[in-house]
Amino acid sequence: MRLIGAGTRDDIDYVITDRFWTVPNVITVARFCLVPFFVWLVFSQQYLAAFIVLAVLSCTDWVDGYIARRFNQISTVGQWLDPMADRVSLMVIVVTMVLAGIAPLWLVVSVLAPDLVLGITALILFRGSPELEVTVLGKIRTALLLVGTPMLLLGQVPGLAEDALTVAATVLLALGCAGHIWAAGDYLAGCVRKHRELRKRGIDPRDRASWSLA
Repeated sequence: MRLIGAGTRDDIDYVITDRFWTVPNVITVARFCLVPFFVWLVFSQQYLAAFIVLAVLSCTDWVDGYIARRFNQISTVGQWLDPMADRVSLMVIVVTMVLAGIAPLWLVVSVLAPDLVLGITALILFRGSPELEVTVLGKIRTALLLVGTPMLLLGQVPGLAEDALTVAATVLLALGCAGHIWAAGDYLAGCVRKHRELRKRGIDPRDRASWSLA
């Protein structure tokens, strides 16, 4: 069973729907709604409960993609909603962890700085998202961050081998941050490449309606 691209089937022809309320999109919205609850738990120092919520967040990130591919519920909304929810959730989570004194400052800098550069670039070149596919590197990066962060929380719970968990979590987060910077560079190159290709075809990259002509 594959972990990346789980649920992909060779016996069906995938149809991308325009519907918003698909099961994967509902899961994505529900996942995003858990983020404020997570923030409250962390600042209330309820670290075990916060760990459980974050573990649920991490699992559902895999589940919605699996359901979309397994049951042919891929949607145009899901293609931008899922990565956006992941990115915003990750930003809020790491900022919360740093402000609470649980995570090191380099974590939030490594996550936010590349995203800020990408966001500005996308606005300048496309007036919004360039709608690039999520790469395998991006998925691995997200997985490392979403595993390392709950472990760091678990290391705050007394009696659970705090030192070992903190060390293991820090290693995973360091790898995830390195992957995040690498993936951001790859994504930035993809933005520039798509912009040039559209311009070569006489298509305005900022006119999203004309992309179907590309």
